[in-house]
Amino acid sequence: MHQTFNFADGEVLLIDKPLRWTSFDVVSKIRNTIRPLKVKVGHAGTLDPLATGLLIVCTGKFTKRIDEFQAQEKTYTGIITLGATTPSYDLEQEIAQRFDISEITDDQIIATAASFVGEIEQVPPAHSAVKIGGERVYEKARRGETVVVKPRKVKIREFEIVGINMPHIEFRVVCSKGTYIRSLAHDFGAALDNGAHLSQLRRIKSGDLHVDDAWQLPDLVKHIKGVNFAASNEDI
Repeated sequence: MHQTFNFADGEVLLIDKPLRWTSFDVVSKIRNTIRPLKVKVGHAGTLDPLATGLLIVCTGKFTKRIDEFQAQEKTYTGIITLGATTPSYDLEQEIAQRFDISEITDDQIIATAASFVGEIEQVPPAHSAVKIGGERVYEKARRGETVVVKPRKVKIREFEIVGINMPHIEFRVVCSKGTYIRSLAHDFGAALDNGAHLSQLRRIKSGDLHVDDAWQLPDLVKHIKGVNFAASNEDI
């Protein structure tokens, strides 16, 4: 493939975000790679550092489409781990409380997942990118400040239990903009009168765009340098 990008007029880049990279890290890498062009670069829909999968990055005039992409329905796969909670609702922080899961049945797990389908109220995690007073709440939380985040309405169109290997539950979720899968995992545990956290997450779709069509970030950077600019041996 020898595609030449026109970053100024606008490109929509589909990237499979690497584990432990922030969404901003990816944008910064693309921005630095095309820095000689001095064009805008932004992303549509934040993925947490511990999540992987489809990240949409827009450049140039196509940054005006970011809101359009953010509004699209998203599809995720992942693993919820029962029997333990963390302050961040995922593995970013250590386990804070443990629960006995010996009495939980497969039927209860499947029925509980079904109970979340539809419009629900959800409280975003204290360790999230939601802004309060112009500041990301995770910045407040990491300073040890008490954070109160208001609930919001989101829509879960599908919540499918793909596999159960206790304490790990494999799932697939189709949901609206603004849904926090970490909060869904936490609330799922609470609905079972237990505890849970998100231990793995991958975004596979946003609207009609699929991660199978996304670039691996190192490949994209090398391609840009080799086709749009002079070839470079710099590694990502």
